[in-house]
Amino acid sequence: MSTRRACRGTQGARPNHMNLRSEPPDHGIGRSRGGLSTKIHQLVDGHGLPLVVLVGAGHANDSPVFPALLAHLRVPRLGPGRPRTRPERLRADKAYSSRGNRALLRSRGIVAVIPQPSDQIAHRQRRGSRGGRPPAFDQLDYRGRNVVERGFNTTNQWRALATRYDKLALVYRGAAVLRAIVLCLTHLRGAP
Repeated sequence: MSTRRACRGTQGARPNHMNLRSEPPDHGIGRSRGGLSTKIHQLVDGHGLPLVVLVGAGHANDSPVFPALLAHLRVPRLGPGRPRTRPERLRADKAYSSRGNRALLRSRGIVAVIPQPSDQIAHRQRRGSRGGRPPAFDQLDYRGRNVVERGFNTTNQWRALATRYDKLALVYRGAAVLRAIVLCLTHLRGAP
């Protein structure tokens, strides 16, 4: 009796890590310079504690995730009242500099502290007077963005996030949210 299967189609598909076109979007895996990876997108407060945590594919741009991050922002008030959904100002790096993101922040009354990348500056200058004015940028306030980077470094030092073992993005995001909870509890306790 032969143990050989009747047709090739019944032997299973190729592994997903080799066939990214068929990789389901719920895995949150994308190929970047370092190989297969996943990005953690966060909104953090002034202490570097995560307020919103989302997960995306490693090769995807940061800018399209920005409206979803803002939509999920809810900071409860200490007393009665609705949770805050609008920060006074938002510090972000050049990856979030786009007309759409700036318009979204302007419509919600949030001050954008986002530098412009050199290609956007060159494009505006090439158009001359039709290019418009450059967006306002406060260099002194932008120095506070190191809190965001330190928050990412603190989050990514956790072994479960540094080396992704989870197949589903939902489980990986759960680990990132758990890390955010641990950081918040540590901050509330007053430990260094």
